[in-house]
Amino acid sequence: QVQLVESGGGLVQTGDSLRLSCAASGRSFSSYTMGWFRQAPGKEREFVAAMSSIGGSTSYADSVKGRFTISRDNAKNVVYLQMNSLKPEDTAVYYCAAPFQPYTATMGVNGNYWGKGTLVTVSA
Repeated sequence: QVQLVESGGGLVQTGDSLRLSCAASGRSFSSYTMGWFRQAPGKEREFVAAMSSIGGSTSYADSVKGRFTISRDNAKNVVYLQMNSLKPEDTAVYYCAAPFQPYTATMGVNGNYWGKGTLVTVSA
């Protein structure tokens, strides 16, 4: 019932920056943790970042910590992922995720609504 639409992916070079956006609809956005996952060719989907609805606390995968920043605009029902200092290993399809349950403290690959993804390709 929740619709998530990602945008902002593209082809960039090592060291460049991109900002991904995820527009959400279908329920009260402000009550839910939102997150980003990614999936590279030949690999399983992995957690990237999440931001809780209460207190604005964030969490990041070790591989992106210090380079990526998640944020949200509850008035617009949009969550962002600012990606800086991009590396070839960041190349993947990036998916926006919304948990089935509100006020979720952590996010895994199960129990989420998913967007269709946006492709980020980082050339060496």
